[in-house]
Amino acid sequence: MSTTYIAPPASTTESTSTLVSRLWSYCELLRHSGVSTLDYVEQLTYLLFLKMADEKADLPDRFQRAVDRADERIVPKGKDWPSLTTRSAEALVDHYEFILEELGQRPGTMLGEVFLKAQNKIHDPATLERLIKDLIGKYRWNRTDSDIKGDAYEGLLQRGAEDRKTGAGQYFTPRPLIDAMVECVEPKLGESISDPACGTGGFLIAAYAYLVEHYEKDLHSEAGRRLQTGSITGYELVRETARLALMNMLLHGIGRAQDKPLITVQDSLAKSPIIFHDIVFANPPFGVGSVTGESYSSRTDFWEASTNKQLNFLQHIVTMLKTDGRAAVVLPDNVLFEGGAGAGIRRKLLDTCNVHTLLRLPTGIFYANGVKANVLFFDKSAPRHDGRPATEQLWVYDFRTDQSFTLKQRPMRREHLDDFVKSYKSGNGDFNNRIANDRFRPYSYNELIARDKVNLDLTVLQDSTSGSGRLASPEVIAQGIVDDLTDALAEFTIVAEALKAAKRTVGPSTKDA
Repeated sequence: MSTTYIAPPASTTESTSTLVSRLWSYCELLRHSGVSTLDYVEQLTYLLFLKMADEKADLPDRFQRAVDRADERIVPKGKDWPSLTTRSAEALVDHYEFILEELGQRPGTMLGEVFLKAQNKIHDPATLERLIKDLIGKYRWNRTDSDIKGDAYEGLLQRGAEDRKTGAGQYFTPRPLIDAMVECVEPKLGESISDPACGTGGFLIAAYAYLVEHYEKDLHSEAGRRLQTGSITGYELVRETARLALMNMLLHGIGRAQDKPLITVQDSLAKSPIIFHDIVFANPPFGVGSVTGESYSSRTDFWEASTNKQLNFLQHIVTMLKTDGRAAVVLPDNVLFEGGAGAGIRRKLLDTCNVHTLLRLPTGIFYANGVKANVLFFDKSAPRHDGRPATEQLWVYDFRTDQSFTLKQRPMRREHLDDFVKSYKSGNGDFNNRIANDRFRPYSYNELIARDKVNLDLTVLQDSTSGSGRLASPEVIAQGIVDDLTDALAEFTIVAEALKAAKRTVGPSTKDA
């Protein structure tokens, strides 16, 4: 018997960008209370998680409805969002700290990992109450009109990544690119999917959404239920980032609060994998050396010893794959042309895997300026006894030449990648039967292996300008300036409103009395 779920009364709705700007602006006030930006983002994630978990209990997602898990709560009653909204002053601070402590004492569970060693950094009762009741409590964060939940939550994570000047956050993978990569790889229900550098879980969440969209009628099956117990997993070096990934996964319906965590905190490169996967998606951190100071020279399953993390991740991903497993990996340009170990790794990759597609990405789509990256698609082949290489043709799609994107003026959208996805699939499953076009053409194995250092830094189009890319039109540049000024004005307005409200809360200063 089916059950009809009725949404609770809608909260005040605003655009995602406005909600994120409003929350972010409050950070200015908290700085005066001794709360750093990073601490503020951490506290926001705890509170938003509790709020969105409560909304999720009121309106279960498609997976929960399909497998009759509508009554399963992420956070137990009495330690949830409603229990915060009924308290004020010191009682609110005490109860918030009680929640953080209690939820963190669940070792070996998804929920326990989310709140492990969580501490309250907002000790002023008035500040905490305003954050809970005015800046979070007034709005609905889980979008009931969208299959992708938590847009505002993810927007806040992106804002935090943008604000940090160092670390992997600056390479936050754009969602349109993630979605296009998942659509090309076409995960199937029952396949195991992993990301060895999962960050906040973007690839894992997109893969899950794809499976729910395409296999909704089969979610009652054993393969469907394994989506919650280990067919989608990730690895992350930084514990705080892993915490965000677990929050994100739970809020999107992946995993159960009381089951074991689906994200493992570890240096993926330090050890050979013991679990193998059908699909690997990844955007490994850029840089050289070992983040943990460990040497990867002990990895006997690596083809070449290298200090380049991306080359090591590329080798690691091959070892993670089952035979016939598929991978889609974001890699910087240097992986395509670096000599020494790089040349040996590329040669071995072409010989042992079917390296069938290279997507050259434009600049301006990552938070770090000038990042030149690519997506490499390949399948791990069974050992061949005839001596022939696994790669026959590498198809290169040039999405970089004559393309201009910026994060605000002209952000890349999913439709910008439509032609690439169409070209990728043009062979109807046979990569050798694809249809070439102005941006898409194949290079044979013999052409590739004959290039100096097996250089895969390939282009299809010649740039129509003398520079590295086409300049945007005057109209686009002008509109970009207008957009930037409009965004700045909106954010200053929000800050001004917050300062006025804070002054009313605190009351007149001693000088004014």
